[in-house]
Amino acid sequence: MAATAKIQVANLESIKMAIAEKMDSVAFSSWIVPLKFDVSANTLSLIAQNQFSADFIKSVYSNVLQSVADDFNLSLYIGSGTCVQKITTSANDNNEAKIFVPAQSVTTKPAAFDNFIMSEENTFVLSACKKLALGGASFSPLFLYGQTGCGKSLLASCISAESKGRTLMMTGSQFVSEFGRAMSERSVFAFKDFCRNCDTFILDDVHVLSGKHATTEEFLNLLMDLRSTNKNIVLTANAAPGNLSGFDRRIQSLFASGLVADISTPNKNVKKTMLLRNGVGLDVAEMLSGRISGDGHLINGVAKKIKTYTELMNEKVTSDIAEKLLSDTLQKNKTPISMVKSMCEKLGVSYDAICGTGRSRTLVRARQIMMVALKSATKMSLSEIGRVCGDRDHATVLYAVSQIEKARGSDLMLAAEIDQMIEECR
Repeated sequence: MAATAKIQVANLESIKMAIAEKMDSVAFSSWIVPLKFDVSANTLSLIAQNQFSADFIKSVYSNVLQSVADDFNLSLYIGSGTCVQKITTSANDNNEAKIFVPAQSVTTKPAAFDNFIMSEENTFVLSACKKLALGGASFSPLFLYGQTGCGKSLLASCISAESKGRTLMMTGSQFVSEFGRAMSERSVFAFKDFCRNCDTFILDDVHVLSGKHATTEEFLNLLMDLRSTNKNIVLTANAAPGNLSGFDRRIQSLFASGLVADISTPNKNVKKTMLLRNGVGLDVAEMLSGRISGDGHLINGVAKKIKTYTELMNEKVTSDIAEKLLSDTLQKNKTPISMVKSMCEKLGVSYDAICGTGRSRTLVRARQIMMVALKSATKMSLSEIGRVCGDRDHATVLYAVSQIEKARGSDLMLAAEIDQMIEECR
């Protein structure tokens, strides 16, 4: 009897090895390893924990599995966990049905949309978030991207708080950690069911999955399953789908298949409002809003520092005190030349070329854009603008402004680029 059992185990191991040789290692680990294997009555039985998994394996891997079964002169049966009691399994089988319980909380502190201070540039993205949260949105996934501190996580939390039904929100780091644990505990199917059992799925900082091929492959399958059942999907990242590194074209394409929305960094008015809401005085908030970068995390840090100083020193923070207290954070006052040099970096041209006599189309266009930005962001006269852009005369600057303003009205990309430069120069 013991000899027969050893032969059966050996046969099962041979079958598993044969399947592994014909499949991608990631797919084998994710879908085949958790199955219950049994050979009886000349039939190879593969039992999944649920019908969804069984149907998926049948539709995707049945050809591979059937060819292996044929090699061993066996017929093939693929079933769900409801059939487990009918199958003889080894004493060391640890694939019994499991309920996945996350090691750490995957819920976040709820936030209302009123907490997101809207600028004109973010009207569209805020409207899209509210539409999805209310239900009935025709776009999924909603892909939000922007620089650190622009409010991606806050908007994701707002959607989570306002959405109807069950909402599951995880960070990219949490997803990687929980999937790795599920793999080690052989509870991958339970983890998949846990993620699918929601009406709205939100993953904050999806770029964290970059380069993690097994996790990314599993996440791709999850997204396709969620889309096929018309679930809402929200993803946030630090770059647009096409600019994310470490992801293949399939998943970049899926990320971009819904609605992709860019979140602008806080402008001067938003920074001022954020500081006022955190108890900073009006005059200090006015001064600081033009001297700190548009990073929401940094703005909140500045507000906390001022509040802490007031509590510890029992002294109101004035503009002079704030200047000294935040000397390591405040940007130095900008000069016209520093503004031009900064714009040169963004436009990909050298400062010497801008100030030189070159007349290439790219160079002239860059020079004209800088002139428009300086005119809108500063109180400099046209002659002064001409001097810092290579000693151009008043008429040259006037012509540049008229040309760019015409193009700006019909070219949204150009308009956005100039608006950003104007904001950075102020």
